[in-house]
Amino acid sequence: MSSATPPPDNVSFCADLVRSHDFPRYAATLFTPAAERRALLALYAFNVEIVRVRDQVSQPLPGEIRFQWWTDLFSGLVHGSAEGNPVAAELLRAIRDFDLPVEPLSLLVDEHQFDLYNDPMPTMAALEGYLAATSSALFALAARIMAPPSEAIEHLARHAGLAQGIVQVIANLPRDAAHRQLFLPQQLLASHDCNIEDVFAGKETPHLRAVLDQLAGEARQHLAAALSLLAEVPAAARAAFLPLGQVRADLKLLSQPGRNPFTPRQSSRLRTLWALWRASRSREFTK
Repeated sequence: MSSATPPPDNVSFCADLVRSHDFPRYAATLFTPAAERRALLALYAFNVEIVRVRDQVSQPLPGEIRFQWWTDLFSGLVHGSAEGNPVAAELLRAIRDFDLPVEPLSLLVDEHQFDLYNDPMPTMAALEGYLAATSSALFALAARIMAPPSEAIEHLARHAGLAQGIVQVIANLPRDAAHRQLFLPQQLLASHDCNIEDVFAGKETPHLRAVLDQLAGEARQHLAAALSLLAEVPAAARAAFLPLGQVRADLKLLSQPGRNPFTPRQSSRLRTLWALWRASRSREFTK
């Protein structure tokens, strides 16, 4: 009798992947019914796979090849090998079971090609476009798993994704600067006379502080808009937006006076669970 541990099934594989690499979204799924939770984990595992490509390749070409595989999958060009990929198999199931559109998934992959290069983010509008096609799209797809699509949900998803994405840009500054990659818009740096080489060198300056304060202000506005719009969507759909509880907690932490923006954020799973539980019980999500 073999003592080897059997390989995890597709569902467990996706759950483990999301739990390890995107705990806030994993924790948010704990508040959803089993069938929807499985589809959400497939969606979030797919996002983890795409986001991780940047850290798994040393040159853009291998990353482009990985992205092309997913693009081909959504175009119907990948057949046998898709079922051998647990994330792809689960995502295809979620697409079928919940009638998810593939276009936003394909656009999400296309937008993350930006991650493979060290080109600077040129403008605030460009950053918002990137976040709308990634973070906002993910919220919209998650909400579609929970409830029928609507204009109100799309509007909410856009603000939610922009709030979450901008907060992640601020939080990821230590890692991005170390890789000489910057998601802080050049336009914003220039308007505050912030030298990009100072940022890459990890220098905390009043100019950089002004840039980050403006970004935090933008995130705060989008978060407030998203939370106010929750009342306009069905109760079932609101569970897809529970990660906003973590966004609110992170924004408060990142906005603390005197915080060094190059100090990596310390994440606590217990704190994340607490933030999401509080959000699930808050007036925005229950009224």
